[in-house]
Amino acid sequence: MRKLSLAVIGMYISVLSAYSQSTSAGDSSHYKSKKLNLDEVNLVTGYYQQTGDHSAVTGGVGTEALNDIATTIELRLYKYDRKQRRHNFNLELGVDHYTSASSDKIDPYTISSPSHSDTRVYPSIGWTVQNEEKKTTFGLTGSLSNEFDYQSYGLGASFTKASKDNNREFSARAQAYFDTWKVIYPIELRGGAEHNEESSPRNSFSASLSLAQVVNTNLQLLLVTEPTYQNGLLATKYQRVYFTNSDVKAETLPNSRVKIPLGVRANYFLGDRFIVRSFYRYYQDDWGVKAHTLDLETPIKLTPFASLTPFYRYYTQAAADYFAPYAQHTPAEAFYTSDYDLSKFHSQFFGAGIRLVPLKGVLGIAKWNSVELKYGHYIRSNNLQSNQLSLHIKVK
Repeated sequence: MRKLSLAVIGMYISVLSAYSQSTSAGDSSHYKSKKLNLDEVNLVTGYYQQTGDHSAVTGGVGTEALNDIATTIELRLYKYDRKQRRHNFNLELGVDHYTSASSDKIDPYTISSPSHSDTRVYPSIGWTVQNEEKKTTFGLTGSLSNEFDYQSYGLGASFTKASKDNNREFSARAQAYFDTWKVIYPIELRGGAEHNEESSPRNSFSASLSLAQVVNTNLQLLLVTEPTYQNGLLATKYQRVYFTNSDVKAETLPNSRVKIPLGVRANYFLGDRFIVRSFYRYYQDDWGVKAHTLDLETPIKLTPFASLTPFYRYYTQAAADYFAPYAQHTPAEAFYTSDYDLSKFHSQFFGAGIRLVPLKGVLGIAKWNSVELKYGHYIRSNNLQSNQLSLHIKVK
């Protein structure tokens, strides 16, 4: 039952997406196995540590100290069918454990409530079939996630079509998540008919449309949009809101939300040793949040077997219509939150990663293809700070 900052979520998404690079549909060998083969194994483990003084659990004031350790293992397998189509199977299991000082304030009279720490388990499975002749890929995914007050089930489908010369690629993806929350109120607000819900659903439906284009040997572009619609319980009921008349209530937000991000990515190759990767995204939703993101990453090949990747991200957003700081909401408002993730702020995230790909394998182990260590530091204008460290091991 944690209220993680957007930074930690973004870290794990970026780590896993960066490391889970797709295997090329082409195969240089003449023989294509019709048996199921192990392609590679990816192990990603990360540590996240956060401090801050605007906890939403206590109405926008108080500690946001949090620690999280996450580990994900992914198995990638493949086989060819009689029509020489390549079938890829991804099996993934993730486990993370957190401790949160602010969550323990839901009931401050306990020594250590269940919300103070928890373990989340999230397995997933994916399948894609690649038709090399038609330049198409179709895929399906399924996922589960479980912790003591929260369960989620996810389904997804994807389609990709490349041009004959492989210089252009269109991708479409649709995903749906069906979540169930155990509704928990702050200790002083429990009791009464309005606070007796046991559980409540939340559904999320998203799509992704992207178009990638190789402009020339140095420049690649990608345009992407990822609209999302959510409905159900979108407020976090154990987060308090304090009013100008000294009343205290549980956070209340609309039961639907529409998010529309638009992004453009440009990768430029400066010879054999340098790459400039840039990404800009504009975001808007019907809660009044508008945001801009600028991402820069510059992998530098130090040797044929080692590379260094410094990165920097700047983010700025306008506050949601329903946000106000501690004790600044008025009793007449229908929706209200003091969650600083929905406030006006700007943030920076910067750091570097180092990747080793020895010719004879890491530590002389031939199957141990590569190892990468990445560190990032996050600072936000409302005093939230975090440190993030991740390690990726690939066996191939």
